[in-house]
Amino acid sequence: MKLCQKQHSFPTSGRGFVEITAELQKAVADSGIQIGLCHCYLHHTSASLVITENADTDVLSDLEDFMSRLVIDGDPRYLHHAEGGDDMPAHIRSVLTQTEITVPIVKGHLELGIWQGIYLWEHRTHQHLRTLTQTIQGE
Repeated sequence: MKLCQKQHSFPTSGRGFVEITAELQKAVADSGIQIGLCHCYLHHTSASLVITENADTDVLSDLEDFMSRLVIDGDPRYLHHAEGGDDMPAHIRSVLTQTEITVPIVKGHLELGIWQGIYLWEHRTHQHLRTLTQTIQGE
């Protein structure tokens, strides 16, 4: 079994989505692994990883709108607000979603569905540089 690991840095421009599918797929292709697993881990508590539809950007808008109604910035019930009104809401959003995903590799490609993409979902309102470790294993 072969094992490859790569660290990525993804800039965000504030709250919203950054599609990272192509960069992750390139690392899979460069690894030479034809069958296996790709694990991605995001090193942050105020951003997350999601697999969702990549054909219609309305999906991303609807997800952000839903989350904004579910987890409200500046809610006075939150005790933690060290970095502003979006601080605790960003942590809650991250806990409700996920900071790691695993995708099968088939014939040297991420085995995503036809309308699926992998996104980094930034939950803070300001820009950040996010770090992700991608581990690729297989044969």
